[in-house]
Amino acid sequence: MNKPLKYLGVFVLLIGVVILVLPTITHNLSNSTLLVGIAVIVAGYLGHIFLNKKIE
Repeated sequence: MNKPLKYLGVFVLLIGVVILVLPTITHNLSNSTLLVGIAVIVAGYLGHIFLNKKIE
């Protein structure tokens, strides 16, 4: 049960990367999309750190 939860932060981080890559490919960049993407990446990064400390 703890094994998938341990990598939840990494999955959120990858979702943030996809949010940043798709508008770049379609040439439809906007500040709101970039802000959402970086916010999701930071949340995934911090989530990964805190979840690994809590689970171990």
